[in-house]
Amino acid sequence: MTFDDFGMKPKLSESVGPAATRDWSRGEVELIVADYISMLTRELTGQPYSKSAHRRDLQMRLDQRNDASVEFKHCNISAVMLELGFPYLRGYKPRSNFQRSLLVAVVFEQVARHRVIDEATMAAVNRPVEPAETADFSKVQSDAPKREHVVREPAAGYAPIKRDYLEREAHNRSLGLAGEEFALRFERWRLAQFGVGQLAEKVEQVSETRGDGLGYDILSFDPDGRERYIEVKTTSFGQRTPFFVSANEVRFARQNAPQFRLYRLFDFRASPRLFELDGAIENNCTLDPSTFRASFA
Repeated sequence: MTFDDFGMKPKLSESVGPAATRDWSRGEVELIVADYISMLTRELTGQPYSKSAHRRDLQMRLDQRNDASVEFKHCNISAVMLELGFPYLRGYKPRSNFQRSLLVAVVFEQVARHRVIDEATMAAVNRPVEPAETADFSKVQSDAPKREHVVREPAAGYAPIKRDYLEREAHNRSLGLAGEEFALRFERWRLAQFGVGQLAEKVEQVSETRGDGLGYDILSFDPDGRERYIEVKTTSFGQRTPFFVSANEVRFARQNAPQFRLYRLFDFRASPRLFELDGAIENNCTLDPSTFRASFA
């Protein structure tokens, strides 16, 4: 799979002036979006690739863009991919401040045109998941992402992508169960570190023992014995990947805010990590009122 498979063109003519201060031309945006989709397709299908080699090849075709400029634009593309319901490239944290109308248009055109990215993403989100191997729980915790306050222009003239792959991943039952089992073991480990093994033995995966619909998945405890209600959301993709909640979960979290925790597990297939959100979900995320899609932008 080469860049040209995604419509990359020969090197653009050079122009005068520092590249960092100039807007990207449409030709440049088409090149870098094609480069991004090529790498993402490889990542989703488990094929090896080198980000640095991609960047060097890409820079030979761009108009005097330095490493920082290319990397920042890749992060902008990550933000658009999330908006369209795709995962983003590992290592390119989504950044939502960008040359919006042009970038959205080009990303939309390219993902709609190339079936390979659709097929690779569908296979990735539907792939069965085995329970994670025993992990060093002392190293799995991460700080929660900070929510960005972004004013978005409407993407006029563009119909929605035909399917939200992130929502489809959220319905991957084996992934959800594996994530809950991981969080269950983490909670027992956490309480054991506080020297309250008797509480660790009482941690319960209520989604399995009492039924799915309580508004949380795991009943755990604080070291002082107070109950902790944990909802688990798991993704194979990056830390800032949006997740989906139900109206019942939103309501339960709001009504039980002091005791409610949402554990977001990410990079689950590669190396599971988690961060914790306390209290009402809408206080930590931007919550779409119709789909209950929770994001950090």
